[in-house]
Amino acid sequence: MKGGSRAMINVRWLSVALALPAAPAFAEAPPGAIENEIIVYGRSIDQVGIATSGSEGVVGYADFENRPISRVGELAENVPGLIATQHSGSGKANQYFLRGFNLDHGTDLAGFVDGAPINMRSHGHGQGYLDLNFLIPEMVERIDYAKGPYHAADGDFASAGSMRFVTKSRLGRPIVEVTGGSFGYWRGLAAGSADIASGSLLGALDATVSDGPWVLDERQRKFNGLLKYTAVNWSLGLSGYANSWTSTDQVPERAIASGLIPRNGFIDPHLGGRAGRIALTFNGQFGDTRVSAYAIGSRLELTSNFTYFLDDPVSGDQFRQADRRGVFGGSIRHEFKGDRVTWRIGADTRWDRIGQVGLYDTVMGEVVGTVREDRVDEFGGGLYGEAELSLARNLRLVLGLRGDAITYDVKSDLALNSGKGSAAIVTPKAALAWQAGGGIELYANYGEGYHSNDVRGAAIQVDPASGASADKVPVFARSRGAELGARIERSRLTASLVGYWLDLASELVFVGDAGTTEPNDASRRFGSELALFWRPSEGLTLDSTASWTHARFRGVDAGQGHIPGATPFVLGGGISAKVSPRTTLTARLRHFAGAPLIEDSSQRSQPTTLVNLGAYWESGRVRLGLDVLNLFDAKDPDISYWYASRLPGEQSGGTEDRHIHPVEPRQVRAVFRIRN
Repeated sequence: MKGGSRAMINVRWLSVALALPAAPAFAEAPPGAIENEIIVYGRSIDQVGIATSGSEGVVGYADFENRPISRVGELAENVPGLIATQHSGSGKANQYFLRGFNLDHGTDLAGFVDGAPINMRSHGHGQGYLDLNFLIPEMVERIDYAKGPYHAADGDFASAGSMRFVTKSRLGRPIVEVTGGSFGYWRGLAAGSADIASGSLLGALDATVSDGPWVLDERQRKFNGLLKYTAVNWSLGLSGYANSWTSTDQVPERAIASGLIPRNGFIDPHLGGRAGRIALTFNGQFGDTRVSAYAIGSRLELTSNFTYFLDDPVSGDQFRQADRRGVFGGSIRHEFKGDRVTWRIGADTRWDRIGQVGLYDTVMGEVVGTVREDRVDEFGGGLYGEAELSLARNLRLVLGLRGDAITYDVKSDLALNSGKGSAAIVTPKAALAWQAGGGIELYANYGEGYHSNDVRGAAIQVDPASGASADKVPVFARSRGAELGARIERSRLTASLVGYWLDLASELVFVGDAGTTEPNDASRRFGSELALFWRPSEGLTLDSTASWTHARFRGVDAGQGHIPGATPFVLGGGISAKVSPRTTLTARLRHFAGAPLIEDSSQRSQPTTLVNLGAYWESGRVRLGLDVLNLFDAKDPDISYWYASRLPGEQSGGTEDRHIHPVEPRQVRAVFRIRN
């Protein structure tokens, strides 16, 4: 918005830019653009004639500016059908659910920020660890998302889907914002941009402190910073993040029912963590060639105790996971445009230099022993090609082929678990798009993809905890999927409907909590998704998404096919109304159904339903906001598990029980923002 007063959208230019999955954090100015104009992205941008599937799209900041959220990870819920929950402290990566996947902390959901990957390979807490806490929500310009393994530009971790966050290049006016709320929540933000030479320099600082709604004060201290320079055809960004917190992890329901602890109580007071990240990113567009490069430093220390005194009745089962690494890489993509065929070729590479990935025994938060400690070098590279053919006036065919390879060198404190190796995988893609009428397009997609496994599992020979022999796992777990979809864009209405299936050859993963591998069976998922975005009148917006999935293991004994944590139904949506020229009211609903917690589905989680409200008033330079989170003070679980644990005084062998992390109780947050 120039001078903070108006928005300009060149739909054709934006649609072309958004159709490229590897889009950088900048783009050339559209024809006729006014210098220093701010471009507004949103769901209203046309995708018919551009998109290659019914389940891809774009969400702009304008779509979620007036949307109450309780934590940064909920930005991911702008992707239709995706749920982001939490089972530990606020500094830990969220738990993600999409298309019948309990994605843990990101195993089959690929994330990127300004072209740099977020997922961490061979991570101390879980493969594909996807932590969004370093994002500053107000600095996110848009989220480009796609689902399924149908897109040649998407490699590791993208079987269920991918989301690409792009940060802003400039602000219309500098802003200062203060948020205060229940349970000792305070947040401050200062951001602005200035024209320097032939480009724009943006800077933002964000700090949050919070006690949290738990009996045990969370004592969160989080700091984020962003500095980004954008010129005509390139951008350079530097971001930093530091966080510390005390955790209230999931607790057994029997402890709540017996009165041992309240619902928001704790068992072990010495849990929590520290996290940090610094990243340098470069994006450039030179003619029809796009390039990106990144260097990331990341660290995590996480102390947990899920079973209490099950394994060690004297000192307890507390443990610490540590991960410290540098990640370096980049990508390049070139496009050749012909009369009837457009060729795209690309490559990406990545090196994870992991200086420490370890699992340690702790007592009262202090390390007392080492279960396993490793140093890992993991190199990955991918090549892909894609041809988009115009078969007829309104019919497009896209054929793609991608090849990926990973090499690794594991240096373990136990020599038998050290080793080197490599693996490769080739994955074909195909898409057919038919524009059946004005604003209506039909799609058919097929694709193969993968997620990599922790390479420590590919080198392992001995279980570091028990000393028993351990089975190795392959580096790649292949996925195969298909989708039929339809999209309609008519005036103020955008809607899409898709049906899909997805097979995983094996869900083999390295279990960071135990320092060993756990083989899971092959699986199959099929389902459908409906997404709707409607503006019936100026100032009134309705959006909704519904997703149903049938998820089962394949080739297992009868009655043992349910996939733990695979939520079968997700419903989300909201309404935003501009009730006066200065006032906007918003209501949001989020629901996900109960899910099996064990393979025979005899134990299931409870469904979760939350309603949030927001009211926002803006006049001139001043903006006031009021968010009411969990309006009806629901007592539902945010996450549920079923396993054995042992509380003090309980019998040897422990007790199998449902362990839950409750949703946060009703809370109010007030926001004051001033624009200079």
